[in-house]
Amino acid sequence: MRIAFVRLAAALAAALAACSPQAGPSEPLAERSSSAPEPPAAGPGQTGLTQTGLAQTGLEQVPLTITSQSGVPRASFTVEVARSPGQQERGMMFRTSLAPDRGMIFPYDPPQQVAFWMRNTLIPLDLVFIRQDGTIARIETGVPHDENLLVSGEPVVAVLEIAGGRAAQLGIMPGDRVDWSG
Repeated sequence: MRIAFVRLAAALAAALAACSPQAGPSEPLAERSSSAPEPPAAGPGQTGLTQTGLAQTGLEQVPLTITSQSGVPRASFTVEVARSPGQQERGMMFRTSLAPDRGMIFPYDPPQQVAFWMRNTLIPLDLVFIRQDGTIARIETGVPHDENLLVSGEPVVAVLEIAGGRAAQLGIMPGDRVDWSG
């Protein structure tokens, strides 16, 4: 029992922050409190709203393509890879914009069920949940600052975050294939 508790505690600690994996949906939100930093208070002459200095930078970037179920290319992106628990905890927090051909991918090994929230995330995002065979399981749109969970619904090997509304604009849908070198 203690080992299971320690593993659960470790899993919870690794899953804290905005727009990054959160504890399972069956656990109360209070048990998923974030250790992510809150934005600093605005100083004299500052709005305190643009937090680009807090946004994560320097992640590996890789090409990513999405093709329809019939093999027709739908979109190409350059995505940052959030591999480590720390990178995944920070995710897209405090970003004030995201180019239409950019994104971030969160890989998981082994595949697992994941849940994200949008705490400290300033821009809307589409979350694309990717199965082990590379197909899209589901797409959810995250609203800035929303702490409701966006869940994978099944084990996934990765979650792709792109600008909110982009999936619909590009006709990206469940069953499409995602390919990336990661």
